[in-house]
Amino acid sequence: MPDPDGARLAVIEASNALGDFLRAHPDAEAALTEDEEAGLARVRGADASGLNFSWRANLLRISAADLTGETEMPATSAALSRLADTILARGLDLARAELPGETRLAVIAMGKSGAEELNYVSDVDVVFVAEGNLDLATRQAARMIQIVGPATWPVDAGLRPEGRHGALVRTVDAYLSYLRDWARTWEFQALLKARPAAGDLQLGLDWLAAVQPLIWGAANRPGVVADIRDMRRKVADSVPAAERKYEIKLGPGGLRDIEFAVQLLQLVHGRGDPALRVRSTLEALEVLVAGGYLARRDGEDLTDTYVFLRTVEHRLQLQRLLRTHRVPDGGEPLHQLARGLGYATDEDFMTAWRGHATTARRLHEKLLYRPLLDAVTRVPTHELRMTESEAASRLAVLGFADPDSALTHIRNLTTGIGRTATVQRALLPVVLHELADSPEPDRGLLAYRQVSDKLGSTPWYLRLLRDGGPAAVRLARLLGTSRYFTSLLLHVPQSLRFLSDNADLRPVSREDLAVGMRQASARHTDATAAVGAIRAIRRRELIRIAAADLLGLLDDQQVGIALSDLTDAVLDATLAVASRDVSDAPPIAIIGMGRLGGKETGFGSDADVVFIHNGETDAERKAAGRIAESTRSLLAAPTADPPVDIDLDLRPEGKGGPIVPSLAAYRRYYTDRARLWERQALLRARPVAGDGHLLDQWREVADTVRYRPGGLSETERFEFRRVKARVDSERLPRGADPNAHTKLGRGGLVDIEWAAQLLQLEHGEDTALHTTRTVPALEAAAAAGHLDEVSLEDLRSAWEFVSRVRNDMTLARGVPRDELPREGPELAALAQTLGFDSDTQEFLNHYRRLTRRAHEAAHRIVYGPA
Repeated sequence: MPDPDGARLAVIEASNALGDFLRAHPDAEAALTEDEEAGLARVRGADASGLNFSWRANLLRISAADLTGETEMPATSAALSRLADTILARGLDLARAELPGETRLAVIAMGKSGAEELNYVSDVDVVFVAEGNLDLATRQAARMIQIVGPATWPVDAGLRPEGRHGALVRTVDAYLSYLRDWARTWEFQALLKARPAAGDLQLGLDWLAAVQPLIWGAANRPGVVADIRDMRRKVADSVPAAERKYEIKLGPGGLRDIEFAVQLLQLVHGRGDPALRVRSTLEALEVLVAGGYLARRDGEDLTDTYVFLRTVEHRLQLQRLLRTHRVPDGGEPLHQLARGLGYATDEDFMTAWRGHATTARRLHEKLLYRPLLDAVTRVPTHELRMTESEAASRLAVLGFADPDSALTHIRNLTTGIGRTATVQRALLPVVLHELADSPEPDRGLLAYRQVSDKLGSTPWYLRLLRDGGPAAVRLARLLGTSRYFTSLLLHVPQSLRFLSDNADLRPVSREDLAVGMRQASARHTDATAAVGAIRAIRRRELIRIAAADLLGLLDDQQVGIALSDLTDAVLDATLAVASRDVSDAPPIAIIGMGRLGGKETGFGSDADVVFIHNGETDAERKAAGRIAESTRSLLAAPTADPPVDIDLDLRPEGKGGPIVPSLAAYRRYYTDRARLWERQALLRARPVAGDGHLLDQWREVADTVRYRPGGLSETERFEFRRVKARVDSERLPRGADPNAHTKLGRGGLVDIEWAAQLLQLEHGEDTALHTTRTVPALEAAAAAGHLDEVSLEDLRSAWEFVSRVRNDMTLARGVPRDELPREGPELAALAQTLGFDSDTQEFLNHYRRLTRRAHEAAHRIVYGPA
């Protein structure tokens, strides 16, 4: 028993709330040194009005033993749990006295109470099981909650089937029916902690025996991987970013990290190993070590960290008997916490906390992934002995569709005693952790092995992944997300050096790319080899831009500009190669059209261009044609890279016109014969490559055509609307969903671009609108008062999101795609890549909401208000 004076002083210093209680109730001081049986007897003899006093008196007893060092954290939590059991039993007795009758009712403790690791201030999670008169049992259970909650700890029955919308009390059979047909993975995870606590304990034990097989078979259920990912996301998102660094429960390296991983391991391996079927986290860590699922040192480190964090949690809650998990950010509350934990200074405590949080942050690597390597590489140890079958089970529940193949890749990467295998054994837990959260973990692991096979003997490769900051994590994320990136990287694996530093992922300027491509191509006299050198630079730059996009370092407009600059440089350098040694070559230039002209190129975009020349003789015209055809054929040569498809359909007279019109012919055509849609197409035209003087002359011609003062005539407006209606009705592919087509669907890119272009045609005299880019044109129109702010936001938001969706579909599958996947894994993967964590319905709702608003705004601009 603690010394009475020492116990009183310790409690008063640590807890303002209990100190106030002592001062208000001097007769409660005896509780500081009484034994547990005497303390619990207070509860058993209390009526409803005396329950609060007896609860606080017992908190005095438990905290006195805790604060004076008589008990350690696990014993303190166990004592609080026994107190909770006694209070639940007393509350049920009081409820039955008010509502007498014959029925069997068991109170099942869940959560921390069920695990016998309760906090000083916490909800007491319960569920109720009954047989007999269910109406009476329900009323007794509800009354028990009303008696206990206001007087002591809140009693929370939210973990019952169907949550707060479900029946408060169920029979064993009804519970089993729900678990078999409806329960989610998290509900089985919650049942790991369940135990009978009060009421008809035999009924509780019967219920527990009945649900055990379902708990331990949960890891085999459909959807378990998606459920686990969803639980991870909810844990990560449950605390605002600004608060996470102060959170010891839900922040990085917090209690929930350890508890989540331990419970997941129990679900996966408890099927075949009954020794893992324990309730408390500390006991689970012990049996995981004893069973060979966790290295002894790791188990000890995590145990120390868990005890430290729980002790901090206890001290925080004792101060004012409030439910909190937030460490103070300074001042007297932090001083009091640090002193109460035995630290001389606040900084000493913060240093200790940071050290323990670092240990906890490694838990996924330590608990979930590292033993997989030992299972397949047969690392000699007396501690770790997980079988390959068990390792496959763990991989399956973590998201790998083909765990046997995954184990083969892991084995091939880590087998041996050389440096390469040693470094891979250190890296793979991090890589596997990141892959498990990616849309395509199996494909990503295969690609990681392929890259490692190519570069494994290269000293810089493993050094980069081991020491290159975020490089290993980024590589795994990209390989598990993007087939486009993976395909490129397998051809130029050296480019993964970009991943270690954000500065290396910044797109190279158009000017620097053009200079580099011209210099590289100049080293080759053969035109095909010269363009091969240009393609090599393009390939590396595509890797850079794709990685920066997927890692969130570029927004959608920046991606479009970077890809357009890259295409400009490729066309510039290839045009120079094609012009070599061509006799009678006139000045020649390339005009970018469409998305290239608008600097809105996507990963799957064609290069819409028009060639022009300034020659006068037949020889010059023929030479210009040869240069254009050579440029196109050189870039169309078969390659493993994403193609550069040059599309010339937007030239004067379309497919029936000359491949390379002269500037004079170009001027005559647009002066005399061009239709409105061709004038409209010029709004997105800009100089890309070739003779600078010729490009300046072209710009003068184009500006007089596209930017005319006075706006459109009524006839022209009618024509604009007629053509737009034809685009809407005829260009959408047969069978395509108009609500899911990113380019031609309702509120898609064409809808938004035509709205912007109409505003430019109507206000050609306003130089602020003289831009080839869609969003800047809309913003300029709004700034000039031609577009309201709500419509601007609707159009801009949709354009940016739809552009990202379109790019991400290409990046994910490696081939261009315009229509959203209808359903299934591909749609889920797209939703996950876009930040919706496989929640396809939330993604679709967001997409449809944005595009609906954009379509309505575009319709108002084109056709006028309804």
